[in-house]
Amino acid sequence: MENTNTPQANAEQGKTIAIISYITLIGWIVALVMHGSNKTSIGGYHLRQSLGLMLLAISTIVIRIPLMFIPFIGWGANLLISIALLIFWILGLVSAINGEEKPLPLMGEAFQKWFASIGK
Repeated sequence: MENTNTPQANAEQGKTIAIISYITLIGWIVALVMHGSNKTSIGGYHLRQSLGLMLLAISTIVIRIPLMFIPFIGWGANLLISIALLIFWILGLVSAINGEEKPLPLMGEAFQKWFASIGK
């Protein structure tokens, strides 16, 4: 019978947790529960990054709603914010898939500090 608590198995589960954390709020909650039974550095790192990204996306709603009512300039700004959030999400997910602890642009380091207690 194979031992599932090997460092390689733990690393793979940490990577799985990291990837799942980027897949909606439900995925983040599932990843947090999984991480509770097998804490890994990469799992905790990406839980903090993805939480920060979700909260950033939610907080931009305050800016984006009024922009919807400004033709062309507002619509363009809204589109740019949406594209930036999508790019950040892709970068975080790719980092998780590659097993890297690479911060998201602009805010990634801050997310690690702000949410330091999550995933520890």
